[in-house]
Amino acid sequence: MSRALSAPALPAPKIQPPALLAALALLLGTGAIGAVVSPRQGALFLLGGALGLVLYHASFGFTSAWRVFIAEGRGRGLRAQMVMLALAVLLFFPVLASGALFGTPVKGSLAPLSTGVVFGAFIFGIGMQMGGGCASGTLFTAGGGNARMLVTLLFFVIGSVLGTVHFDWWLSLPALPPVSLVQSFGAAGGIALSLALFAAIAAITVFVERRRHGALEREAPSPTQGFARFARGPWPVVAGAIALALLNFVTLALAGRPWGITSAFALWGAKGAAALGFDPASWSYWQTPANAQALSSSVFTDVTSVMNFGIIAGAMLAAGLAGRFAPSLRIPLRSLVAAVIGGLLLGYGARIAYGCNIGAYFSGISSGSLHGWLWLVAAFAGNVAGVRLRPIFFR
Repeated sequence: MSRALSAPALPAPKIQPPALLAALALLLGTGAIGAVVSPRQGALFLLGGALGLVLYHASFGFTSAWRVFIAEGRGRGLRAQMVMLALAVLLFFPVLASGALFGTPVKGSLAPLSTGVVFGAFIFGIGMQMGGGCASGTLFTAGGGNARMLVTLLFFVIGSVLGTVHFDWWLSLPALPPVSLVQSFGAAGGIALSLALFAAIAAITVFVERRRHGALEREAPSPTQGFARFARGPWPVVAGAIALALLNFVTLALAGRPWGITSAFALWGAKGAAALGFDPASWSYWQTPANAQALSSSVFTDVTSVMNFGIIAGAMLAAGLAGRFAPSLRIPLRSLVAAVIGGLLLGYGARIAYGCNIGAYFSGISSGSLHGWLWLVAAFAGNVAGVRLRPIFFR
């Protein structure tokens, strides 16, 4: 009669100096931004830190979840995304229907059903697999010490700027006006329809996984439990999904609109282009009142930029707590080329598609915007193409 052996307890990882630096940056940054800009802006920086910590500890990657399902038929990551979206619509739709949250006006992330959404999401999907991450994945892995993702992030920014140069041309192509499930069916009807779609997607992943593997994959047990697991990870992926939905709702309460990432990349790139002697203010994209004000102001007054800075710091904090902050500059040439190509596709695609996996997919669907569903279909098709291209660049 065999007897199962328990795994030996692993020593707790040593907290690394980057964790202390990141914690100090989050504390001082929150105070400084709160004093110079506004307390709400400081809170958004700290909220970004919480998002970065959750993304890192839960390893919540949209890119890897889609790649594993496409290549291997494993759907645990996709099902976690459906849990995240289901909780988000339950929170968002009633508030968006009323138009206010705690007395603050709120609005969803709505966008047209355009040619740019289809093409942009498709090339964004390819870029996810070439660059090795999505918008949120690029930020939290770069903050966690992945040097290759800094390359992806740089070219993500460059691609975003190129997207603003051509933005008016993409606007001239055929498009349908924005469609809101909340406005079309009401909060209850929109929730019911959305939950049915999430359940259908989850059921498809279960069917595919059981057909290919006979049983559903189970999450590996963690060597740490209790508070140690909370502080140092890894978290269950479903815990990450729930936390991201809740934190997106907090973003809606503080910022008046859902979480977004990539508009800040375009802003950073435009400011960099101006420093190099270009005149982005003459481009039509930067001539709308909101964009013109963002371009002429400090990045610390921009909600998305401040939250992105927080995500990087939060991920660095998580990596340091987990004892896994170990940057390496030894990047294979083909992988480096893939990071450049992927970053450009990610940046350009996100800008013409009105957002990324966060702004268009997560926040778009959570807002009841039909463009979020269109983005999902086109981006998934792009991921299928990207997975087929990966062997050219990766072993």
